[in-house]
Amino acid sequence: MTLLTRRAMTTAALAGTFLPGLARAQGKKPIVIAHRGASGLRPEHTALAYELAIEQGCDFIEPDLVPTKDGHLVARHENEIGGTTDVAARPEFAARKATKTIDGQTVEGWFTEDFTLAELKTLRARERLPQLRPASAAFDGQAQILTFDEVVAIARSATARAGRTIGVYPEMKHPTYFASIGLPVEGRMLDALKRNDLNSATAPVFVQCFEVTPLKTLRSKTRARLVLLADAEGGPPDLKNVRYADLLTAEGLKGVAAYADGLGPHQALVIPRAETLLPATSLVKYAHAAGLQVHPWTVRAENYFLPPALRRGDAARPDYMALPGDVEPLLKALYAAGVDGLFSDFPDLAVAAR
Repeated sequence: MTLLTRRAMTTAALAGTFLPGLARAQGKKPIVIAHRGASGLRPEHTALAYELAIEQGCDFIEPDLVPTKDGHLVARHENEIGGTTDVAARPEFAARKATKTIDGQTVEGWFTEDFTLAELKTLRARERLPQLRPASAAFDGQAQILTFDEVVAIARSATARAGRTIGVYPEMKHPTYFASIGLPVEGRMLDALKRNDLNSATAPVFVQCFEVTPLKTLRSKTRARLVLLADAEGGPPDLKNVRYADLLTAEGLKGVAAYADGLGPHQALVIPRAETLLPATSLVKYAHAAGLQVHPWTVRAENYFLPPALRRGDAARPDYMALPGDVEPLLKALYAAGVDGLFSDFPDLAVAAR
């Protein structure tokens, strides 16, 4: 029996539970994924953000994962932590400031791979976008960096408390880069799935990545659901001369389905925009035909992230771009396009629109 045949049989057995087209046809609600927690309201990737997101009704909480010097997976948007912690104000770590090239981009700052977990635990989280989210910045200094195991524990505790399943949706960040410096992520991810009883197709977990090769590596070792992330431009950092657009055709998505269970596209690949929202593309239809779930990212409520027609408030105000816009039409357009879930920094709004 081939791998694809086994996958087809497994998928058929899960029809109505995880198969996207059938699940939606049977009235299953799309899932709400709390992007780094309720990160529009609390500093991202903190217990504050995750707990609030769960209170607001999300189905999954999302940690981006990067390794420490001693090999632990911690929840940070990037391995550069100058903008999301107080490390720049810590004189004992001043000498750790460095300049690195990551996925072709030159980045200056402080990096998780240069710190042990114990050292990172002495830092405190900060709001990444304080000019847009001053209310969230008021919580600066109140939360530690979390390990992936600690994020799972938050979800497990909330599941027991709320009587409904809260899943986790980890992203492997920059696997090719980390492999190049001797800190490969894939094996650590697999170990964490096994350690937390998440290593199955029915476990409340999706593992996501912008790179193809790491997903293929995991596909051969786990039945946990895997998701290929796709940006509106560019291509997978691990593949030369391949663009995401090449993978998102009707035929290309059949190839993606050989190593992934879902697709996480930039929201504009589902609902394009100009001055206002434009009609939905055929991406969801193509992905469903290939047997893939579709979870677009990331819906945010501030004017800055919305097309002009959905912005609200006095445009003359200096904080105009930080004001909340009318995000409901975007959320409803994504749901109407047939997505199986979506990422939002404001899970309460996503739940309400659903």
